[in-house]
Amino acid sequence: MAPFVRNPSLNPAQVAGAVRLALTMGDACGIGPELIAMWWRAQCQVLAPDAPMALVIGCPAVMRRAMALIGAPAEALVTLSDPAQAWTLSAGQLGVWAPPGLPVDVVEAPLGRVDERAGRAAAACIRAAVRLAQSGEVEAIVTAPLHKEALALAGESYPGHTELLQAEGAHPGQPPAPVRMMLANDELKTVLVTIHVSLRQAIEQVTTASVLETLRITHAAAASWGVVQPRIGVAGLNPHAGEGGLFGTEELTVIGPAIEAARAQGINAIGPLAPDTVFMRARHAPPSHPGEFDVVVAMYHDQGLIPVKYMGLDQGVNVTLGLPFVRTSPDHGTAFDLAGTGRADAASFTQAARVAVQMVTGRRQGMAAG
Repeated sequence: MAPFVRNPSLNPAQVAGAVRLALTMGDACGIGPELIAMWWRAQCQVLAPDAPMALVIGCPAVMRRAMALIGAPAEALVTLSDPAQAWTLSAGQLGVWAPPGLPVDVVEAPLGRVDERAGRAAAACIRAAVRLAQSGEVEAIVTAPLHKEALALAGESYPGHTELLQAEGAHPGQPPAPVRMMLANDELKTVLVTIHVSLRQAIEQVTTASVLETLRITHAAAASWGVVQPRIGVAGLNPHAGEGGLFGTEELTVIGPAIEAARAQGINAIGPLAPDTVFMRARHAPPSHPGEFDVVVAMYHDQGLIPVKYMGLDQGVNVTLGLPFVRTSPDHGTAFDLAGTGRADAASFTQAARVAVQMVTGRRQGMAAG
């Protein structure tokens, strides 16, 4: 195994310009801590001048267990009393900070089981990460998977990361900003109008206002991945995009008017298009298959996520659009059956960290140019 040594050739200017990531531990009973440890090992083995700097927000004891599982030396993990200490560590060290509200006994929660303590810990880590992002201490948050049932057992009313981040990211006295979930890989990006609700509720929530808001958020966010005027393919709700009203009228009465309004605002939205072909048309795999669209707006969760996940969980990344900071995560869950076995695959988490760095860099460049 290669030694755990951060690139010794980095000069102080490069370190000062490195993207600062907050990595939240996720569910302590799942594979999240191991994914972080595996990602850090890979970072230490690659001499990359643009390597990010990272702070783990979580339980030091849980992270020590994960680091030991991958064979990291004990001195590689440093418990911090202040998150800012993460940026002053020696080469090859990874800092972990226990946030306020973290249950002291979360390490006792059994691996591979739903546990209320793990839910409380995951929520505490997210809240702390948001505070650090709001203060500018970190530039992006990469979240390891949490378990929705554990979150509910902890008394949290949020069905997942997206909704919790939205609520916590709101300015005091202000309503939460509208956010959208994007799942992406190197060949396909899809943004959802509705997220974690039943299919019946999702259909009810597909309104002209919600579709238009999704198009606005998608258009604005595209600049952070290097596309200033994105081509947005808009999926219909019904089979064949309603077939002119034969299979449903939402395309005519709801989605179509939203697209027209978006185009009037300078947004390059195309559709509504048949949901069973729009994702194939958007898939960007040059030179044989250049995508017709830069991103697809889908009406509900499974419509948009199945195509991306079918292409492989190892490369998919979940991105929350609309937040005042960058947030990414892997596109899979806690994998309780793999927790503690050392067989977890960190590819999606690695991709999530890479996308976070790219988006922060894009934002920096946008601010410099603006």
